[in-house]
Amino acid sequence: MTQARGKTIQIFLPDGNPRGVKIAEFTSRTIQAVLVPRAQLDFACTRSELKNVGLYLLFGDTSGGNLPLLYIGEAEDCASRLKQHNKSKDWWGVALVCISKTAEFTKAHVKYLEWYSHQQAEVAGRYKLENGNIPPKSHVSESVVADLMDHFESIRTLTSTLGYPLFDLIQQPKTKDRLVCKGKKAQAAGEYTEDGLIVFAGSVANRVFTKSSHAYVEATRDGLIKDGVIELIDEDTLRFVKDHVFNSPSQAAAIVLARNANGWLEWKYSDGKTLDEVKRNGLD
Repeated sequence: MTQARGKTIQIFLPDGNPRGVKIAEFTSRTIQAVLVPRAQLDFACTRSELKNVGLYLLFGDTSGGNLPLLYIGEAEDCASRLKQHNKSKDWWGVALVCISKTAEFTKAHVKYLEWYSHQQAEVAGRYKLENGNIPPKSHVSESVVADLMDHFESIRTLTSTLGYPLFDLIQQPKTKDRLVCKGKKAQAAGEYTEDGLIVFAGSVANRVFTKSSHAYVEATRDGLIKDGVIELIDEDTLRFVKDHVFNSPSQAAAIVLARNANGWLEWKYSDGKTLDEVKRNGLD
């Protein structure tokens, strides 16, 4: 079994603002990822990094659903393209631009990365893709594809480090880390991770909410149904079609049980210990 190795990533704040533009890179690789809050687009576009050929990602709110929005594109001049999107798209709040420090990327390279990134983001299922069409696959040589896959792994790590794990797959945990939430006809499995509480596909949730349930819980579930995360089984139950990450254990438990719930107590491990006992009281 290969042991995970540490990585060194350098993050530069060009104006010293920790909540502003960030430029992230591996100290030993050629890929840079530039995070651009929309409010700082004018400043970011003065940077030479954004005037390169590159892959760009736009991130936005849930727009009535529960999956955050994502648009994946490519451009020969990323600054110009972001300015166009600033005029034509209202929903996004953050852009991430991925470029080569050595200006290695060509139009064919970034079009291939756009196609591949779109595929991988769909598989991961963490965002709702706003691309009107599936990006076409550009024709590049086998050796170039090998290089681009190496670059993609850098992009995957850098985007996740900057807070956008759009390519990270949700994987089922070992039995000892698996959580269960049960009630009436509901039976859900999940895992508590650095991203939040993941409810796994196949989990069953109660359909009918109690009268005391908060309205926002019902609205959240409606959004999940709209986004295709949850589907109706019968008059009493619903099923998770996809893995889904909730911000908190209580939000996840409330959706599963169809009532207000303390997720720290409702989610339990195979030995019967609650999430609260294991993660907040330090019990093994």
